[in-house]
Amino acid sequence: MTKPEEIQAELEAYIDPVKREYLPKFFKTGRGEYGEGDRFLGVVVPNVRLVARHKDEPAEVAAALLRSPWHECRLCALLMLVERFRKSDETGRKAIFDFYLTQTARINNWDLVDLSAPYIVGEYLKDKPRDVLRRLAADPLLWNQRIAVVATMPLIKNGDFTDILTLVPHFFHTPHDLMRKACGWMLREVGKKDKAVLVRFLEEHCQVMPRTMLRYAIEKFADDERRRFMQRR
Repeated sequence: MTKPEEIQAELEAYIDPVKREYLPKFFKTGRGEYGEGDRFLGVVVPNVRLVARHKDEPAEVAAALLRSPWHECRLCALLMLVERFRKSDETGRKAIFDFYLTQTARINNWDLVDLSAPYIVGEYLKDKPRDVLRRLAADPLLWNQRIAVVATMPLIKNGDFTDILTLVPHFFHTPHDLMRKACGWMLREVGKKDKAVLVRFLEEHCQVMPRTMLRYAIEKFADDERRRFMQRR
């Protein structure tokens, strides 16, 4: 078993001083911002993946890394869990899914959510009841809300739009731009699979949708279609 501090040392071998300066600004870690207090070693995602790859570590190692103040250590833990989930049987997948949901307070930035929630939560729920998505969406924690929305990606790719079309209206009045973008992103994915479904949803809701959400949802539309919906908004 690789110790958490050994994994951190591997990550530190990839530190880029320029990225160490840039990433805290990019991920909004200033006072009052969504990533307030997060700390970055300065390691880019492809290099975090290099460290995470082939590390089949038990949950206690992932848990220790998720407690780290360093963003890249938490990301590495999540990428390790994604890879372990992919290789696991149904029993192992349930254990990882359950563990993941106990750790959401540490999955506390949009990239951590987006690189893990679809591949653990979404994949696990493909053939199961989805009540947990409603619970996460109703939680006051921003990251639980984003997990609920982004986790629908595998469902959407399967042509199952029920959950995302049910969840999105709950965020029409969200104060968080991260949620407006996430909802718009998932709606855009619906449109890639079945444009008619997305158009029907927009015809019903576009006048009350946040502008950012609508703009993301119609990004792939023709210019005249985008103008029509934006003018109605």
